Amino acid sequence: MLKFQVNFSDQSMSELKKLDIFQQMSLIDELCSITPEQLENPRGKIGRFYREGKTLYRLRIKGYRFYFERKGTQLYNHFILHQHTLIDFIIRFKLPIKLSPKHHLTTS
Repeated sequence: MLKFQVNFSDQSMSELKKLDIFQQMSLIDELCSITPEQLENPRGKIGRFYREGKTLYRLRIKGYRFYFERKGTQLYNHFILHQHTLIDFIIRFKLPIKLSPKHHLTTS
């Protein structure tokens, strides 16, 4: 079975560092357990959408939303956001937003 290598943006790492080590490990474990089959037919806690020519996925874990894309055998996690926040809403509904080079979000 294929196991993905998971990489994180600066924004994602910053959010993870705010959590204690046990929370970090629990969240990362769920992200690392995603299978190619789940990405082929996302449902439940995994969603798929398209933005700026990319296929992005959203993984819902507890009060967090992980936004990532698949790059071959890698999952690149762009953002970790809290549920029910304005920025989470903006991304999900494809409202105008720009990414800075360090993956910080700014509204257009």
